[in-house]
Amino acid sequence: MEKIKVEGMSCKHCVATVEKAIKSIDGVENIHVDLEKKEAEFELKGNVNIEDVKKAVRDAGYKA
Repeated sequence: MEKIKVEGMSCKHCVATVEKAIKSIDGVENIHVDLEKKEAEFELKGNVNIEDVKKAVRDAGYKA
């Protein structure tokens, strides 16, 4: 499992937005975003790297 910090989330809608952004990347599985801990956990499969996930989170309006 990979883990990144996600800054800027304040509600369940934020969690859903971050999850949706991460799910949009092919090769990312088992995504869990935790509002309280301000982090996202996931598994990377194939040619995906953690920087791709961070970019998707930033593009969604949050700091990764």
